[in-house]
Amino acid sequence: MEHERLNIHLISDATGDTLNALARAAVAQFDEPNVTYHRWSLVRSRLQLHRVLEGVQAEPGPVLCSLVDDALRGELDSACARMGITLLHVLDPVLDVLQAQIGAPVKHKPGRQYVLDADYFRRIDAMHYVISHDDGQGVRGMMEADVVLVGVSRSSKTPTCFYLANRGVKAANVPLVPGIAPPEFLREASCPVIGLTIDPKSLIDIRRHRLKLIGTGQAVFAQRDSGDYVDYEAVEKELLWAKRLCSAEGWPTIDVTRRSIEETAATVLKLMDTWHAKHRSPAAPAAPATQPEQG
Repeated sequence: MEHERLNIHLISDATGDTLNALARAAVAQFDEPNVTYHRWSLVRSRLQLHRVLEGVQAEPGPVLCSLVDDALRGELDSACARMGITLLHVLDPVLDVLQAQIGAPVKHKPGRQYVLDADYFRRIDAMHYVISHDDGQGVRGMMEADVVLVGVSRSSKTPTCFYLANRGVKAANVPLVPGIAPPEFLREASCPVIGLTIDPKSLIDIRRHRLKLIGTGQAVFAQRDSGDYVDYEAVEKELLWAKRLCSAEGWPTIDVTRRSIEETAATVLKLMDTWHAKHRSPAAPAAPATQPEQG
């Protein structure tokens, strides 16, 4: 049964990433919801808020808000009450708990989590690193990596590396190709090496889609033709070879078949923590790449 469309308005004085993630996580708990998201970001003036309210009135629906300015919050409260719109200030419960524990007042200043500090520039640096060390590029700089992901073609190495870079992690990735020995530096790496694997059928579906995008007339790999690239038996052997290689080298593997990029990255971070706990001396500090985010 198709549900009536629900409008959800996400009103933020910053990028709105927090609201978007929260709303999607909540909506995902319902079967086949018919939801339209209306994202209103960087709302920091009365004029901007009035434009938002016009949008809410035109397409009524619950409002999730992360505004911290008291004046704007008050005006939004009054407007939603007049329109009979449900409004939820999503940060309030968390701020109340933290204020009680920290014992200091809330600043009510928008965008305080987005500052050009060392952590910000670390993320930018990590993004540049991923671009320079994607798919086995930049061998010399591989020794600077916080983590190296290995796996066969189309096992989501690159998108996972980019997601990790947004967390400030310098992630390199190296393709595993049957018949070609993996780079020697992987055995000498001063960071964890983690393998990504996937179900053969899922991998073939991804590869076929990729071939359609680039054109089947183009070579995918110089050493293989497109038939082997999507042949089930060949792909199964390729994956088995890669798994055995990772096992022989002592590299942990993650099955990404039913994992989102976010879930894969979270597992990578856990494995990184385990690796560092095992390899650092008792007096050494924890590796900065996987420390909890600030702000």
